[in-house]
Amino acid sequence: MAALPAAAAAFVERSLSGRRWQLRPVDEALALTISQRLDLPEIVGRVLAARGVGVDTAPSFLRPRIRDSLPDPSHLLDLDVAVERLADAIAAGERIGILADYDVDGATSAALLYRYLGAIGAAATVDVPDRLREGYGPNPEALERLGKAGCRLVVTLDSGTTAFEALGIAAERGQEVIVVDHHAAEARLPSALAVINPNRCDQDSALGHLAAVGVTFLLIVALNRVLRARGRFASAPEPDLRRWLDLVALGTVCDVVPLVGLNRAFVSQGLRVAVRGGNPGIARLAAIARVAALENCDDFGFALGPRLNAGGRAGHSSLGALLLASEDLEEVGEIAARLDLLNQERRATERKVLAAAEGALGASLHRDAPLLLAAGEGWSPGVAGLAAARLVERYHRPAVVIGLADGIGKGSGRSVAGFDLGAAVIAARQAGILSQGGGHPMAAGLTVAAGRIEALAAFLTERAGHQLGIGAPAPPELTLDGTLQVGGCSVGLARRLAMLAPFGRGNPEPRFAIVSARPWRVRQIGDNHLDCWLQDAAGGRVRAVAFRVLDRPLGQALLAGSGRPMRFAGRIKLDRWNGELRVTFQIEDAAA
Repeated sequence: MAALPAAAAAFVERSLSGRRWQLRPVDEALALTISQRLDLPEIVGRVLAARGVGVDTAPSFLRPRIRDSLPDPSHLLDLDVAVERLADAIAAGERIGILADYDVDGATSAALLYRYLGAIGAAATVDVPDRLREGYGPNPEALERLGKAGCRLVVTLDSGTTAFEALGIAAERGQEVIVVDHHAAEARLPSALAVINPNRCDQDSALGHLAAVGVTFLLIVALNRVLRARGRFASAPEPDLRRWLDLVALGTVCDVVPLVGLNRAFVSQGLRVAVRGGNPGIARLAAIARVAALENCDDFGFALGPRLNAGGRAGHSSLGALLLASEDLEEVGEIAARLDLLNQERRATERKVLAAAEGALGASLHRDAPLLLAAGEGWSPGVAGLAAARLVERYHRPAVVIGLADGIGKGSGRSVAGFDLGAAVIAARQAGILSQGGGHPMAAGLTVAAGRIEALAAFLTERAGHQLGIGAPAPPELTLDGTLQVGGCSVGLARRLAMLAPFGRGNPEPRFAIVSARPWRVRQIGDNHLDCWLQDAAGGRVRAVAFRVLDRPLGQALLAGSGRPMRFAGRIKLDRWNGELRVTFQIEDAAA
């Protein structure tokens, strides 16, 4: 690998996808020291140093362990109150209600708590509200359903921090609620027995990056400790919590939280559990998705995640949690097949809503608006977030997509670095514009009356303009770790780079530029993908693939560019073909 000189701050000002390619800065002396001290290839030392890993922290980064990153769960406010009440309920034989969000984080959280309670002989009932009919988070109807099932104590997972009305009604009915969440909070808290959330305004915690399933795991660690102290396992086996780390890893990856610290350890060890196939639902869904072995985050994020989310997007919110919690192989097979079918339908619906949103936005797509907001009658709110993500990907600014029905809009938004969309949506709700809303800095969900959409657009646009600046957005940057010749894309290099996994937000997978190559034998695969070979003047050749590009400038350039050299940016991937490992260059961008 030949690194670009430090002076070449940007060697492509604007690529075919409108991005500015820039080399990731690196301390060359530190990179060399890491390589020599740990006997690592120079390229691994460079990538580690560029990600802020030091000589002393490199060993734990390369071999992350949960025990090295796990703090005492009791530092989380209300956690001790929650586990004591749960322990009392278990001892008394009470049925515990589990109310979870429909997405992968919520489904894995629900399955994790349900499996733990089942393993210690406690009774539990799971309820996942219908996102399309009941909206986001706990609602009075869902809590009442659990109450009728005998659940006087309810644990909400991946939601509840801002469910003031629903939890207030539950408290008036005598229902006790424990909130386990990670979403942005307000200064006030709902009426609940406990609100366990590392992102509470009054909480001092280094775990704000956890997904809800990670917070749920901490709850179980603390509960298991209390039950042990009470003698629960004196005559019964104590469960090994590590066997459920596949669920923790799956929810963590699919919620796109930073893979740093404890999250990195969760995912690293959870992948080892997943590859053993102990969870029937995960194993069956992987088989349907044609994943031979769950070896990396891409398998979770791109193969399993969309299928698990498909149920909630189509009005069948409970399917993901049921799949992950079940030990019934026949039931698991039926649910997995149904989710796969729903995911196929979701793809078609997403394409329609995206096209309609772009049509509704019209000329505003090319003006200097700091935020895009589109709403349409009959658009499925189940795919609104996906359509918003595609708009962000294409136009490099925050986007909100809203589906309207019977005068009510339900939608989702995605953001860009520098604009806290979750905080903006909460502010809009506090201002009386929204009836419901919340989320993360990079994603949010909301419910709004049709007559308030213009006010919402003005509110969010003004806030985005203040944070991002008014005017045409600057080209987004694609940060690269160096340059390669085609012949340098080898299985050996891919193996060495894999030492730095798991990759995701907070630990981006290394990206490189191939400085000069011609696309050869370009062909369409699937609905919107391209497969080809990249070859250079020296005779080097590597297989390459580009996803979701057929209708984009990158795709058109690949189809038309077989005769001239181009520059390509992307990642080096390992896959298996006829039982043998091979290397593929996954093209993310190109420039003339």
